[in-house]
Amino acid sequence: MARWNSCNLLHVAPDAKRLWLFDAKGGGFVLAREQRVPHTETLPTKGIAKSWSSLWQPKLNVAWLPPESVFLRVVELPAANAEETFSMVELQLEKLSPIPVTQIVWTMHVLGTHQSTAKADGTTESLQTVVVVIAARNNVEEFLGRLEKEGFLADRLEVPLLDQLETVAANEDSAWLFPLTIGGQNAALVAWWFGGVLRSLNFVTLPPAGDRAAELKTQLSLLAMAGEVEGWMTASPQWHLVADPVNATEWENLLRAALGETVKVTAPLLPAELAARTAKRATATESHINLLPGEFTAQYHQQFVDRLWLRGLAYAGAMYAVFLVIYFCAVSFRGYQTHSVESQVAAIGNDYTNAVSLKARYSVLQERAQLKYAALDCWQLVAQQMPPGIQLLRLSFADGQRLGLGGTTTPEMVNTLFDFNAALQKVKVKDQPIFDPQKGERVNPRLGANNTETWSLSLELLHTEAEQP
Repeated sequence: MARWNSCNLLHVAPDAKRLWLFDAKGGGFVLAREQRVPHTETLPTKGIAKSWSSLWQPKLNVAWLPPESVFLRVVELPAANAEETFSMVELQLEKLSPIPVTQIVWTMHVLGTHQSTAKADGTTESLQTVVVVIAARNNVEEFLGRLEKEGFLADRLEVPLLDQLETVAANEDSAWLFPLTIGGQNAALVAWWFGGVLRSLNFVTLPPAGDRAAELKTQLSLLAMAGEVEGWMTASPQWHLVADPVNATEWENLLRAALGETVKVTAPLLPAELAARTAKRATATESHINLLPGEFTAQYHQQFVDRLWLRGLAYAGAMYAVFLVIYFCAVSFRGYQTHSVESQVAAIGNDYTNAVSLKARYSVLQERAQLKYAALDCWQLVAQQMPPGIQLLRLSFADGQRLGLGGTTTPEMVNTLFDFNAALQKVKVKDQPIFDPQKGERVNPRLGANNTETWSLSLELLHTEAEQP
C-alpha cells in the first residue's frame, strides 16, 4: 500500500452514486471527501481522473460491483501463499461456478486460517477459508461500460460483502444475515459459521407480496438442510442480524415469525468505514486477483498513456503559440523602434554629414600642425646633439616619421659621427625614447674631394606628437 497515494471508491446505489476519496496515511486510508451524486448528473472528473501527477502520486480507482452480479462460494483449502491458493481455486472453478468458466471473471479472498480436526494418528492440518467471488463476464462488461460513460475508469472491482464478513466475530455456531437490495428486491446474505469456521454463503430474497415470513422460512430451511447433508451443520444456529435501524425492524419481525427464535441485532459498519476497509484490502491484494478483466486493465492503461501524450502535445502547442505571439510582438516592437531610429537618423543626416566632414578637416589640420611641430622638435634635438666640426648640409622630414640628415666633416671626425648617431638614438623626452634604435640607417661616411668625408644617416621616430591626444 505504500506505493499508493490515494484511493477513490465508487458505489452505484439505487438512489444515487456515492463517491469516497481517501488519502493513504498511517498504514490505512483516511477519508478526504465524500460526495453524493444523483443519477441524473455525471461524476466530477476532479479527483477521479488521472493526470501527470498520477505518475509520482499513484491513485487507485475502485468500484463496488452490485451484489446481484456475483456468486459467492466458500472453499476450505490447505494453507498456502497467495499464488498457490490462486492455483488451487482455479483448479476447482468448474465445480464452483454456476456458469461456464469461459464466461466468468472471478477473484478470491482468504477469510482466515484454522486447524483441521485431529486425524486418526492425532495430527492436524492448517487450513484456510477462501471466499470465491464469481461474476458473469457480460454483466461485468456492462457495468464497466456504465462507469466509462461516467468518466470513471476502474482499476479494481470489489465486493463490499467481503469486508462486512471480516467484521464478524463468530465464536459459536451461528447464522448471520446481512440485508441488502438485489435488483430492487429485498434480500439478505446468509453466512453460516460452525466450529468457528465460515462454512457457506447464500442469498435469500423476500417476495414483494404474500406471506413473506413463510417464504423466508422455506428458504432458510432448505439452506439448513443442505448444510446437514454436507455434514457441517451439527446443531441449531444462533441467529444474528446485521442491519441499520430501518431494515432491522422489518427483518427482525420476519425472522422471529419464520423461526420462532430470538435474533441478536448488530449495527453494520457505516458506508464510509466499509469503503475504507475495501480500499485497504484492494491495495494489499495482488493486482491479478481481481474481478476486472485483464483486457480492460490494458485498455485503461493505454488510454491513460495516450491521454498524457495528447495533453503533453496540447501543452507544447499552447506554449509554442504563446512563444509565437511573444516573438511577433517583440518583432513588431523592435520594428517600431527601428523605424523611429531611422526617422531620427534621416532627420539628422545632413547635420551628421557636416559633422563628419568637419571632423575630417580638423584631423587633417591637426596632423599638419603636429607634423610641423615634430619637424621643429627634431631640428632642435639635432642642433643640441650636433658636435663641433661636423657640418649639416641637409635635413629632411618625410611622412612625419622619418628624419634624414646629411653633411660633411674631416676624416678625423668620423668616430664623432658614430657617437653623434648613437646619442640621437638615446635621446629621451619625459623618460621616453624619441627614435627607434632598431630602425633607420646608420652613419654612412664616404671620402670625397678635397679630403673631406661626406656622411648621411636616417632615424625613425618612435613616438610622434601625432599619436598624442
